[in-house]
Amino acid sequence: MTQTQTQASQTNTLVLKRHIRAPAERVYRAFLDADALVKWMAPHGFTAKVHHMDPKVGGDFKMSFTNFTTGSSNSFGGKYLELTPNKRIRHTDAFDDPNMPGEMDVTIEFEEGLAGTFVTITQKGIPAQIPVEFANMGWQDSLQLLEQLVVPEIPDDSPEA
Repeated sequence: MTQTQTQASQTNTLVLKRHIRAPAERVYRAFLDADALVKWMAPHGFTAKVHHMDPKVGGDFKMSFTNFTTGSSNSFGGKYLELTPNKRIRHTDAFDDPNMPGEMDVTIEFEEGLAGTFVTITQKGIPAQIPVEFANMGWQDSLQLLEQLVVPEIPDDSPEA
């Protein structure tokens, strides 16, 4: 299992660094493909739905996570500010819930190495109602699921399960 380095600050900022044994192109694509996001983005115990996604600079997205146990849902969305293929994604992120005000700034950086990709995620402006430790726990689950999606190399001619 891949180790993740995490830094949390008192300013509601979270920085995660993780090595993923897959090419940067595949990891980058998993952040911008709606079907892929549904498969890996929601932490354990939640389902995800992409309501809208326009992955271009100036484009926007809307998603929701639903707690599988309780059925309660939180929707959120934002705007893409920067998309540098296989290198960097930067977008805003805000919850629709007025009890979680503010806009987050999320930057995902991809650095290809000899044995995969180093991914650095910086999430600034996490609402005060969400402890940074909870955001970290959610990202840990999500990154584990991301690895399960992008690490396997499955040729086109293999039978589908």
